[in-house]
Order: sequence, then C-alpha cells, then structure tokens
Amino acid sequence: MTEKTSPAKIGIVTVSDRASSGVYQDRGGPAIHEYFTKHLSNTWQPVARVIADEIDLVTATLRELADVEQCCLIVTTGGTGPAIRDITPQATEQVCEKMMPGFGELMRITSLKVVPTAILSRQTAGIRGSSLIINLPGKPSSISECLDAVMPAVPYCIDLINGPRLELTNGLVAFRPK
Repeated sequence: MTEKTSPAKIGIVTVSDRASSGVYQDRGGPAIHEYFTKHLSNTWQPVARVIADEIDLVTATLRELADVEQCCLIVTTGGTGPAIRDITPQATEQVCEKMMPGFGELMRITSLKVVPTAILSRQTAGIRGSSLIINLPGKPSSISECLDAVMPAVPYCIDLINGPRLELTNGLVAFRPK
C-alpha cells in the first residue's frame, strides 16, 4: 500500500494499436492527465502507458500498474467498443478480483444523453488489490463527461480499498458517508 502522505499514483493507459505504433498522436491519455490536474487538489503522480490492443499486453500493464507501481487508480481509454480488436473490458475482468458494474452503467447513461451510440460502449470498472481500474471510451471528449459522472464516488471507493485519500476540486465533490 502507498503511504498516505506520498503523492497518489494514478495509472493512465491508452489502449490503441494506432497510437502505440505512432500512426496518430495519443489524445486520450493527455485528456485524462489534464482532467486529474484540474480536478484533484492533492498531489498526484501520473504513470502513463500507450499500448496496443493485445489482451496479454493490456492485462500485463494493468497488473504492473496495480501490483508494482501501486497506483490507487488506473484509468484506461480506448478498446471499449464492439470492434474485434476492442478488448480492454475483457482484460480488466481478467485482472480484477471484484467488478464494479455501476461505474460502466452510469458512464453509459451519461453518454447516452449526448450520443445514441453510447449503448455500444462496454466500459467497466473493477478492483485489483488496492487499485480501482476504470475503463473509459477512446474519444477524448467523452473522457471528462464520463469521469465527471463517476468521480464523486471514486475517492470513497479508494478509501474503502485502503488507498490514499483523494480530494476533488473545481466543482467536483467527493461523496463520503458520515
């Protein structure tokens, strides 16, 4: 477990064949980084990866970020659709001890207010040890809309799995029962 006084480590994983091979620039990972820079008031340390849509690579990366890097939160972007190479949710399910389906349900409900094809997204979340893993869609504009929906619950979830205390700012309030 990470010391409570150390900066919280947050894994940021872009799952994309094209971004990982340099065909185009990763925009999802930087959007996640920007989101946490804006909305976390405590000190945090990003641990970023850009990887291909290969299930063994995604599972190995999630394990490394949870077990070795000890990230309290790991946020992925990409690989959540119905396309043949979209395998991020399967990889997340393989590495997690507990699945947290409410995260995906809320993100889809939120996204459906913007675009009818949100129903095709398979976002999910789960817990591996003291790490919460959340899958986001690959579209950068969807990242903040989905994170805005679930972030009020994220700090309390991390508290419950013995992670560092996260504090939110800029209009977001963490819900912690009294």
